[in-house]
Amino acid sequence: MDKIDTQGLSGPVTKGCTDNVYPHDENGEPILPRAVITPRRCHTPEMVKELKILINEVLDEREGKFTYTSYFDTEKFKHLIDEPEPEYKPPLKVSLDPNYVPAYYQ
Repeated sequence: MDKIDTQGLSGPVTKGCTDNVYPHDENGEPILPRAVITPRRCHTPEMVKELKILINEVLDEREGKFTYTSYFDTEKFKHLIDEPEPEYKPPLKVSLDPNYVPAYYQ
């Protein structure tokens, strides 16, 4: 090899190699596979859960329905290291529509 291909970084062509060979359309352009985009989120699932709890607690407080221990009142959730954290139990919401299933604290 008498030169280094720094742009393509390609090696010599191997006869019979089928890597990176795509079918071509009628104009001779390669038909590339469609890309799969996985969206990124700014918040982790744990942060999303806490944000939902926070928003719903604020709305309950505004409506005068805040009659339970806040998830963010860490003094109420203290526990020893070998014990599980006490479960957070928000109040159950009663909806007028019997088919309504809220994603309240998912």
